[in-house]
Formats: sequence, C-alpha cells, structure tokens
Amino acid sequence: MVIVLFVGGVNLLHLVGLMLLSLPAVLWLVHKADYRLKRWWAFLNPWDDPQGLGFQIIHSFLAIGSGGILGVGLGNSKQKLFYLPEPHTDFILSIVAEELGLVGLAVIVILFGLLVIRGIQVALHAPDLYSTYRALGITSFLGLQVVINMGVVMGLLPTKGLTLPFISYGGSSLVISLVSVGILLNISSRR
Repeated sequence: MVIVLFVGGVNLLHLVGLMLLSLPAVLWLVHKADYRLKRWWAFLNPWDDPQGLGFQIIHSFLAIGSGGILGVGLGNSKQKLFYLPEPHTDFILSIVAEELGLVGLAVIVILFGLLVIRGIQVALHAPDLYSTYRALGITSFLGLQVVINMGVVMGLLPTKGLTLPFISYGGSSLVISLVSVGILLNISSRR
C-alpha cells in the first residue's frame, strides 16, 4: 500500500509521519503477545536457545550452508528429515538451497526478479491509471512477499509466517498468487 501511495504522488512527509505514528502501536502489539516477543528474541540471538526458539532458524542456516555451490542433489536433503520443522512451508527455500546449492538459489532469485521486472513493465504500459496502480500493487505484493520470505529463511528478518509464492506448500497462497498473475496478464493483454 505504501509503495502504491508513494508512486501515486502522496506527500512523502505524510507517509513517513504515518509510519512514525504507527511505530508505537507495532511495538505495543509485539509486547502484548508472548509468541511475538519470543520470535523477536529468537531472531536477535537464535543460539541462546538452540533446542527451542532458535531451532528452526539454526537448521535453516545448516541447510543453506551444507548446500554449497551445487547442492547435495535433488531429494537428498538431510535437514528435511525431521530436523527442520515443516520444511515444505515457510522454509522451503532452505531445502532448495541445500539440494540445489547456490546455483539453484540463484535461479529462483532470477526468476522472481524477472517476474517483478515484467510486472513493472505491465504497470508502465497499462491502458489506464487504475490498471497501472493495480499492476504495481500486485507486483509489489508478490515481490515483497518473496523478499520477506527470503530474509526470514536467511535470518535477516524475524519469522513472519509468509510463504514463498508458487513454491511453498499451501493452497490459499498458491491460489492468490495465481489469481494475481492472472490479473497481471489481463492488464498486459489490454494495452
């Protein structure tokens, strides 16, 4: 929403002010729920509790690190065998990095980059302003979801529970991603 508002010409000071005003509410929400606070502490130092709160992210690190350049081979991941909890959902990228290595991870990043570039091109060549903003919003939605998921898997962001579009297990995520790309294709076909 912030990206679409920014591109739409909303005053930057208003957006920054809105973010600064929402910061106390976000901090209050983190402290209000115990599980959110635990996720935050696990993000800051997962090694404090390697058998508890830090277990998932530590095994994500192990999966990514053991993949190396070319990986251990498709289907040969050790971390998905009862070490990394629910590897087919939010942390599927760790398993991909272990099995296909840096090369496989780079291919996925390039493919998502191409999706975002193509979405921006669709937005730039849309037939009307509404379609431009809609295409930009969909592209931002998919792109940010990818960036946040990759950041969580690599330990750069706290665990959020966001799936990796088109790759993570989950029917509702897949349906929403496919509908989003369908709308982008519809906008692209009407230029």
